Amino acid sequence: MSRIDKIHSIGVMEMNSRLLLLISLVFAAAALRWVPHPPNMAPIAALALFAGAHFDDRRLAFVVPFSALILSDSILGFYPGVVFVYAGFALSVMIGFLLRTRRLERIAVGTLASALIFFLLSNFGAWLTLSVYPKTLEGLVTAYAAGIPFFRNSIIGDAFYVTLLFGGFALAERFIPKLRKTDDPAIAYPGR
Repeated sequence: MSRIDKIHSIGVMEMNSRLLLLISLVFAAAALRWVPHPPNMAPIAALALFAGAHFDDRRLAFVVPFSALILSDSILGFYPGVVFVYAGFALSVMIGFLLRTRRLERIAVGTLASALIFFLLSNFGAWLTLSVYPKTLEGLVTAYAAGIPFFRNSIIGDAFYVTLLFGGFALAERFIPKLRKTDDPAIAYPGR
């Protein structure tokens, strides 16, 4: 094996370690949906934001978390309005693309934007798909009003899981050099 082949092999191994950890974190976060939790205090938006921010391949940023979400929904059960939840999830992945610089203020704004989008889409979906709401403007307002208590839980859960995923991975990158992206100027490490 030539020196260039060895260097390439090491680089592929390092990227595989990083990718494997990212995929594992996404699936672990999705599995947390099976643990009892308060309504809407789940890691869904956080894992979408995390995937958008961390997967180099934008296709994987959608495929991996959607696979985890669909797998967990197949176990938990699908529900009316799932299309609206998945649309919010896709938009959260796209918001994650804007968080690739991983600055705290951007992550905070992205987390709030993601929670707001989820609130708007999921409650619209509830109004549209559930028979409890009349298909009138008043019914739509009622659906949004009914969702307000859950919005608080969404923000708390999103903030918790975003901190856990983004912060945990940043620590892993800091202490495990082979997880670092060497070409990412947004990540500064002491001693580099």
